[in-house]
Amino acid sequence: MTPRSLFRAAAVAELVTWTMLIAGMVLKYGLDAGDWGVRIGGGVHGFVFLAYLVVTTVVAVNQRWSAGTLLLGWASAVVPYATVPFEVAVARRGMLEGSWRRSPDAHSGFWDRLLFFVVRRPVVAVGVGVVAVAVVFVVLLAAGPPVPRS
Repeated sequence: MTPRSLFRAAAVAELVTWTMLIAGMVLKYGLDAGDWGVRIGGGVHGFVFLAYLVVTTVVAVNQRWSAGTLLLGWASAVVPYATVPFEVAVARRGMLEGSWRRSPDAHSGFWDRLLFFVVRRPVVAVGVGVVAVAVVFVVLLAAGPPVPRS
C-alpha cells in the first residue's frame, strides 16, 4: 500500500462516517427516531476520525509536508466531507507521490526514525496504532459528551 492509497482510503472512510453521523442526526432530530443512529454513527465516526489523524500524520512525515499542510489535513477532518477534496488537492500537487521512505538521510529526525520503524514493521505498527486509537477512543467515551445531557 502506497502513501497515496492509504491516505485516499482514510479520506474516503472519514467521508463515509460523516454520512453515517449526519444520517443518525437526521433520524434523531428530524424524524424523532431515537438516538441509536447518532450513537452508532457517532461512535464509528469518532474512531475513524482518530485513525484519519494518525494516517495523516504518518503520511505527512513520509512525504515531508510542511506543518501548515499537516494542520490543514487535520482540519479537513473537522469539516464534513472535506477530507476527500483535501486528498485530491495534495495529490494534484504531487504531495502523495512515491513510496514509503525506509532509510535515513541528512534530514532525518525523530519522526523519520519512528516512520522507518512503522514502515519496516507494518503489522506491528498497525496493531499498535489500532490499540492507541482504541485507548484514546475509550477514554473520550468515558469522559462523556462536552456538555451535560439534559
